[in-house]
Amino acid sequence: MFLDEASISVRAGDGGCGCVAFRREKFVPRGGPAGGDGGRGGHIHMQASMRHNTLIQYRYKRIFRARRGTHGLGSKCHGKDAPDLTLTVPVGTVARDAGSGELVHDFLVADEKILLCRGGRGGRGNAQFASSVNQAPRRFEYGFPGESRELKLELKLLADVGLVGFPNVGKSTLISRLSAARPKIADYPFTTLQPNLGVVELEDYRSFVVADIPGLIAGAHLGQGLGIQFLRHIERTKVLLHLVDLAGDHGRDPAVDYETVNRELAAFNPEMLRKPTLVVASKIDAMDDSTHLEALNSAARERGLDCHSISAVTGQGLESLKVKIWGMLERLGAPAAGGYRSNG
Repeated sequence: MFLDEASISVRAGDGGCGCVAFRREKFVPRGGPAGGDGGRGGHIHMQASMRHNTLIQYRYKRIFRARRGTHGLGSKCHGKDAPDLTLTVPVGTVARDAGSGELVHDFLVADEKILLCRGGRGGRGNAQFASSVNQAPRRFEYGFPGESRELKLELKLLADVGLVGFPNVGKSTLISRLSAARPKIADYPFTTLQPNLGVVELEDYRSFVVADIPGLIAGAHLGQGLGIQFLRHIERTKVLLHLVDLAGDHGRDPAVDYETVNRELAAFNPEMLRKPTLVVASKIDAMDDSTHLEALNSAARERGLDCHSISAVTGQGLESLKVKIWGMLERLGAPAAGGYRSNG
């Protein structure tokens, strides 16, 4: 099951209490105070992991507590420090304070580790309070409480290219033809219910990662259809592929569909429309009216974008599409964390 949001409560361990004790050993005159200090409570860390791709582990268990430190003992024995607790999250997870919304950390690198909550310090035993004027103190300290916080976790998948468009425009079919990903494909709306990732390979060991998200419809920013809840997964992408259906099976105007999806992207985040975008006219093998392609080309040119025609079923235009995407990524320079790489 794919889960990209979770709310958790974390609390570090309390420190152990100090001890009140006195030496009572034979042949030790005036033994004096011998109470040891308490141990430190366990810290709570959070670490990014490539072995996870969902937050499902936080669906049922949402409260995490580190153990408290051991109390001090006689003979000035220090209490044992509690073990630390490490929570793992997928790379691409954003941790925010649940109350204020303040960013705690954005995990972009594998094995990146941060300290979330510091364990409480152990209390001092009575041996720490001995002085020239108080040689037999009975004073001690309780352990200090560990830090606690409420967190909201959001997963944003790391990919180089994001696919957007209306439902049933061929996004899942395209990613299945370009990569080894095998998303569900069927002839009804909202076949894709969760994001899918696929690695597209080219010659000379070059590759990039494509993310397919559920389709958008008019009013998605108001919660219609599946809403815009999955758009966060393409916020990090460097390039957008905007697929538009030219088959006309649904009786919609492709140029109108194109503008509708753009409005939904702008409602979610205006920066999305500033990303390098390639308009892809899909299902041209089933196109029955060439004026739709001309209108889509005109709409793309008005925004300064190129339009590329493909058929994911017949394979027409797919190889040139991969080359064109690679060229866009190369022009953007540094690769994304999703895996765009070259042996050059």
